[in-house]
Amino acid sequence: MSIYVGNLSYDVTREDLERVFNEYGEVSRVSLPIDRETGRPRGFAFVDMTAETQEDTVIEALDGAEWMGREMRVNKARPRDDNQAASGSRSGGGGGQYRRTSF
Repeated sequence: MSIYVGNLSYDVTREDLERVFNEYGEVSRVSLPIDRETGRPRGFAFVDMTAETQEDTVIEALDGAEWMGREMRVNKARPRDDNQAASGSRSGGGGGQYRRTSF
């Protein structure tokens, strides 16, 4: 399972993340999404550890920790909703002609 790392500095690199997470075990993969328009990291990443038993230790140690001037958010990544990924949009309210005005 992947670990989600959010609220990252836009200057962070894969090597920076590997260095920090390697303190808690061996890192097998780092995914650092890049913004297509700016060419800079989008402020979040996904990290995979070789042993799942290390995940809880990493999350407990790093969630809320300040790093590169930002307070990191570290938790288990949730599976992506395939419907959202395919449509590229978030679910939400729609229009419709009926509108309730009194409760």
